[in-house]
Amino acid sequence: MSDEPKKQDPFKPQEPNIPGVTGNPARSKPSSEEPRPIARQTRNSASGADKIPARKWLAIAAIAIGLVSLTLFLWKRSSTSGEAQAVPAAAAAPVIDHPPVAAQSPPSVPVGPGPVATTVELAKPWSSKRFTFRASQTTDNLPALVVHLPSGVYCGLSMREPFGNCELEYVTDLQKLARVYDFQAVHPMVGNPCNHAVYDLARYGTGLNGPVRGAIVSGGGVRPPMEIEIKVRGQQIVATQLEH
Repeated sequence: MSDEPKKQDPFKPQEPNIPGVTGNPARSKPSSEEPRPIARQTRNSASGADKIPARKWLAIAAIAIGLVSLTLFLWKRSSTSGEAQAVPAAAAAPVIDHPPVAAQSPPSVPVGPGPVATTVELAKPWSSKRFTFRASQTTDNLPALVVHLPSGVYCGLSMREPFGNCELEYVTDLQKLARVYDFQAVHPMVGNPCNHAVYDLARYGTGLNGPVRGAIVSGGGVRPPMEIEIKVRGQQIVATQLEH
C-alpha cells in the first residue's frame, strides 16, 4: 500500500520539480510583511494642479479687460453725441450782451364822454388826437378823432363810416391822397379806405338833422362822418355827445 502513488488534488496541482529552484527554502518561506498597495499615479498631477488656478486668473483678467473696454467705448460714444448735440444749440442761440428791451404797449387813448385832449396838445392847426367814444344810443365803443381846424374850431367825428363797418383814416400826407385816393388836396382830409371816399372837414355837408362838417369831395360816400359834439372847458377839450 505504501508503494501506491499519492492522489493529486485536482484543485492543488503539484509544483514542477525544477533543479535549483524546487526545495529552495528562501523561496518557500512566506513573507512576514504584507504587500504594500501600489499608489495610483496620475500623469503630470503636480503640473495640472498648478495650471488650474492660472487658467482661472487668465479668464478673470480677460473678463475685466473686456468690461473696461466696453465702459470706455460707451463713455466716448455718449460724450461725442453730447458734444454733437450741444454745438447746434450753442450756434443757434446768439450771445446777448445786454438785456432785451421789453416791447412797449401802445399808449391808452382817452374815453368819452369826457375830456379827450387839451388845448396844449392840439395847439397847431390840423393837429389831431384819437380817442374812444361810448355811444349811449348804440352802447358801442366808437373810434373817434378830434381835429383843431385853422378857424380855431375843434371838430369831433366818429371814425367809423356811416351805416358801415369800415374804419376811416385821417390823412395828412397829401401825396398819399393823390396816389391812393386820386384826389389833389391842399390840407389834410379824412378818407375811407374801403370805397375811397374823401371828406373835407373844412366844408359842410348834409347830416341827419342839418349841415355837419365833412363834406364829401371825392368818391361815393353816403353822407359826412357822424359828428361828435366838442366843448372847450378851460384847457380841457371835452367830447359830450354823438350826433342823433
